[in-house]
Amino acid sequence: VIRVKPLFGYMPEYEVNGSFEPGGETRDFTQVIEAENADVAREHTYAELGSKHRLKRTQIEIHEVNET
Repeated sequence: VIRVKPLFGYMPEYEVNGSFEPGGETRDFTQVIEAENADVAREHTYAELGSKHRLKRTQIEIHEVNET
């Protein structure tokens, strides 16, 4: 589980579940992010995983985003 914290103020936490395929192998992930809304949490997840694992958005599949 990866936790990303905001720079200031209170924001709700969202749990983002999904999978991605680095090198043809499917890996599941769960990421907890503080964000203004579910769409922003989804965008942060794409940015973080894409940057960290050098993936394109088409290689990342987000199954669900839930407020915790």
